[in-house]
Amino acid sequence: MCAFERSEKGMDFIMKEEFINLLRNVKRDGIEKLITYLEKTDFFKAPASTRFHGNHEQGLLEHSLNVYKLLYMKLKQKPYSDLINVSDETIIIISLLHDICKTNYYTVEMRNKKNEDGMWVKEPYYTINDTIPYGHGEKSVMMISNFIKLTMEEMYAIRWHMGLSEPKELYNTISLVFEKYPLALALHEADLEATYLYEERS
Repeated sequence: MCAFERSEKGMDFIMKEEFINLLRNVKRDGIEKLITYLEKTDFFKAPASTRFHGNHEQGLLEHSLNVYKLLYMKLKQKPYSDLINVSDETIIIISLLHDICKTNYYTVEMRNKKNEDGMWVKEPYYTINDTIPYGHGEKSVMMISNFIKLTMEEMYAIRWHMGLSEPKELYNTISLVFEKYPLALALHEADLEATYLYEERS
């Protein structure tokens, strides 16, 4: 099966419906405009990456929902339950939208590849076309803020959700952020767990 194909019939509709229903639990001005924006983009069809986790259609949607479920459970258990007291709205926003920066970010191109019979065939693959080169976490914060108001804690969590995947020159800053906002660390952990434990990697 090609990485672009999915075996679960109707899963794309179910995941999209779940995602939108969760976002509609957020009672902030602008949330409907944000949902409308997402529906006009490739967000619900986009991959989560070009060749790592979720490099298939709806991979980004699947990843976002996985991060939400993992973060929700994580924050209800110790030690985070003793350290963090945030609303369900915050959990929904920072998990479902942490990678909104990947909207309209990937494109499909074709390449030649030998099949199992040794014949050359055309195969689709994902590549990056970054039309808004504004970073990763910071780009997500910017895009969300175009529609709804974020709290300071939400902005820090989304901005720094990549954790130590950021350049080593930023490690001191990341340590300060994780100390000040444990929610950022929790989101980073949920992101890693979804990527490495719950999602297909090619």
